[in-house]
Amino acid sequence: MVLGPLAAIARPSVLRPSQQALRTATTLSAGFPKISKRLPTKYGGVYTVTLIPGDGIGAEITDSVKEIFEHVNAPIEWEQYDVSGATPGGEGVFKQAMESLQRNRVGLKGILYTPIDHAGHNSWNVAMRQQLDIYASVVLCKSIKGFPTRHSNVDFAIIRENTEGEYSGLEHQSFPGVVESLKVSTRFKAERIIRFAFDFALKNDRKKVTMVHKANIMKLGDGLYLNTFRRIAEEYKSSGIQTNDMIVDNTSMQLVAKPHQFDVMPNLYGAIVSNIGAALVGGPGIVPGCNIGREYALFEPGCRHVAKDIMGTNKANPAAMILSATMMLRHLGLDAIANAITTSTYDVISTGKVRTKDMGGKLPRRNATTSDFTAAVIAGL
Repeated sequence: MVLGPLAAIARPSVLRPSQQALRTATTLSAGFPKISKRLPTKYGGVYTVTLIPGDGIGAEITDSVKEIFEHVNAPIEWEQYDVSGATPGGEGVFKQAMESLQRNRVGLKGILYTPIDHAGHNSWNVAMRQQLDIYASVVLCKSIKGFPTRHSNVDFAIIRENTEGEYSGLEHQSFPGVVESLKVSTRFKAERIIRFAFDFALKNDRKKVTMVHKANIMKLGDGLYLNTFRRIAEEYKSSGIQTNDMIVDNTSMQLVAKPHQFDVMPNLYGAIVSNIGAALVGGPGIVPGCNIGREYALFEPGCRHVAKDIMGTNKANPAAMILSATMMLRHLGLDAIANAITTSTYDVISTGKVRTKDMGGKLPRRNATTSDFTAAVIAGL
């Protein structure tokens, strides 16, 4: 029970059992395929985690996580690097952050701004994923009890290939006025992300895997992914997992019209699909996500929004970042603390007494602030 937006009252124990509705597999994804070769850095029972707050509202919502973790005495020590894509320079800090991630093997990250004009630097978000080969982006879209939207009981996971396809980042001007963008697809990476999706489905008791593609137009590039998917699907037939494939255009319409048909969705167009999914369940402020590779794991909100328009106003919804941080705790094997924070966060949302502006909730005479939401989560621990 939430006692009020500012009532940060500690209870005897934070190790509360999670609610039955909070199915680990769909809300926090503890069941990632075990692909890391080495464990994250740990000294004296404390994990060292790289923290990159990011641009826009990043500093505010990561501060929420730090405050909650401090309250529950989570065994996490932060190495913080204030990387920014919004200001020129900063390559030195970016390099230091990458060295920290390589050392610690796990990180929590806000979204880094990427300039649109051609003179700007390439996306540092993409650069991190490519350099560390954190190839699988996982975004979890699930309806939350007590927070009604147009569709109820939505529950699906979007799995995107991070390191090739549209994210190859290879383009050049071959002649003035003529630009060539290269979409690189390989059988090795297609098979890797598709096996990840099937293994994710198995470990999380998911029933269906839908491959999203554009093979009707990109017959070679997306055709390679589609044919690889169909081949690998045959290997998982005995598991009972249903499979189908769908063109991304139709997928976008079906998500809006009939989202319940989807469960696990491996694809090359996750940024588009995840934004639709976020809108279905209440917006980017409540959708957690992460990026997983063989050696490293980087946790961040599922929708890549910097939200510069509300930066520094204490209006941001920190739920997505808090839930992403609990996914990180599960990755580190700290399930009990993750359960407690997750349960309290969902309690705050479902109770409806403390909601930020994006969720339509209001305190007397005003919307709840980032600080209000954080305090309410702490009060529920």
